[in-house]
Amino acid sequence: MLKSMTGFGRTEKSIGDKTFLVDVRSLNGKQFELQLKMPAILKPFEFNIRNLLSENLLRGTVDCFITLKQNGGTKPVTINTELAKTYYKPLEELAKDLNLDTAYTLSALLKLPEVITPSTEVLDETEWEGFRDIILDAVSALDKHRLSEGAATEKDLLERITAIRTQQDKVMELEPLRKQKTREGLTKLLEEHVGAGNFDANRLEQELIYYIEKMDISEEQVRLKNHLDYFVSIIAEKGDPAKGKKLSFILQEIGREINTTGSKAYDSTIQKCVVLMKDELEKAKEQILNVL
Repeated sequence: MLKSMTGFGRTEKSIGDKTFLVDVRSLNGKQFELQLKMPAILKPFEFNIRNLLSENLLRGTVDCFITLKQNGGTKPVTINTELAKTYYKPLEELAKDLNLDTAYTLSALLKLPEVITPSTEVLDETEWEGFRDIILDAVSALDKHRLSEGAATEKDLLERITAIRTQQDKVMELEPLRKQKTREGLTKLLEEHVGAGNFDANRLEQELIYYIEKMDISEEQVRLKNHLDYFVSIIAEKGDPAKGKKLSFILQEIGREINTTGSKAYDSTIQKCVVLMKDELEKAKEQILNVL
């Protein structure tokens, strides 16, 4: 079973008086790339969160957005009274010098830098374990989405491989006829320009053998069949969730054999088969870019 790199997962759960919403989405990418946004309360656990996502998602361009939707009760704050007193004395003197009303001095004082600061709050170990499960739930939801997308991609890839096999079968049917056509064509050409019986038949036979060997595509067809079989067997393998890179390498080898077949063909009908195989191969390569 293949997995796509495209997926989305969302989980919303409460831990004590805190409710977290975790959104994780992924797209295709050559490596694992993560964009992580989270509230300050989780900053001490950023490294752990990144490791969790990397270990479970393996590859792709991943966006993870964590929101602290609510934090029950009022958030505790700290008033720096010493700093407030330090600010107050010059403010009071300035108000007297300018004959200003001091009724609003306190409200102005509270707006000054670092007079009021939110108390530092982080998750304890028990809360972190609970939040870890929230992350894993979101990843699990994304993974199910990846499997669903992967199943559709697998079906399409197998259809492409089957289409290439169909064209290969046609090539193998045409191969004996191509050799015969080559023999007959060269013989006819010599008869027209040199005259029948005016050339050495044994020498012609030697040249034909050499020429036909140079045109022979049987080795390419054997290798092509092996690569196609290997591709299908890799898809069918269980236990390895990340097959995209390996399948991409096999497609490169399939392309190499198809190209060599085309360069040796010297036959319009076989060339048509090669073009159709290349078309299916390019479609498979596009699909494989999104396989984990």
